[in-house]
Amino acid sequence: MQTTTIHPTAIVDPSARLGRGVSVGPFCLVGPNVEIGEGTALLERVHVGPGTQIGRHNRIYPGAIVGTEPQDLKFGGEQSYVRVGDHNTIREYVTINRATGEGQATVVGNHNLLMAYCHVAHNSVLYDHVILANSVQLAGHIVIEDYAIVGGLVGVHQFVRIGCHAFVGGVSAVNTDILPYAKVTGVPCRPYGINSVGLRRRGFPEETIKKLKQAYRILHRRGLALDVALHQLESHYAGVPEVLKIVEFVRESERGICR
Repeated sequence: MQTTTIHPTAIVDPSARLGRGVSVGPFCLVGPNVEIGEGTALLERVHVGPGTQIGRHNRIYPGAIVGTEPQDLKFGGEQSYVRVGDHNTIREYVTINRATGEGQATVVGNHNLLMAYCHVAHNSVLYDHVILANSVQLAGHIVIEDYAIVGGLVGVHQFVRIGCHAFVGGVSAVNTDILPYAKVTGVPCRPYGINSVGLRRRGFPEETIKKLKQAYRILHRRGLALDVALHQLESHYAGVPEVLKIVEFVRESERGICR
């Protein structure tokens, strides 16, 4: 049976609940009403704020701060949360802030990699298998969908959505929604095709990638009004769920898309 270990220099609030095999390293601070799941390791000098919920088999590196108050002037001391899923790697000096709003949460899903010095602001949501390279800075209320990759030194504006399997090149400024499966870069971001390398690595059929490239050209290169382009995609690719996901994503966009 795995044994939970707490280093003598760590401070763990008596109300915190630690699962089997949790490791709390030197000089860590675990606040009140924290929940940490089985097999999670806090390496050293990790700060976990009040009410934070961390799942199973995560690895959190030195200097990371998870679950402190949001950097938001609207925050009035209400009870809010950070919820982290399972099998995440959170590297050195990452900061993940609580949400603004009573009962609201900032959420990190499962199997994500947050490299050193990333910031995840209040009310943001990361789905699963997301990679944030070093020093990615996420403002509040951002949503990043499954398997998206964000390159180093990228800043993302509040309320932006980044679609599944998208790739954002390093040193970019993202101020509009990024389509699923797209590849973008620049200040501000501009689209540069479909993330075909990532899609092949994840086992997407070549025929699906071909259709996504065709859909990309209809959206970006034919000079069509957006409604017209979306109608063409719905008409020509009714049997391709990946293309229909793009259509749905665009119709739900509130900030507009990177186009």
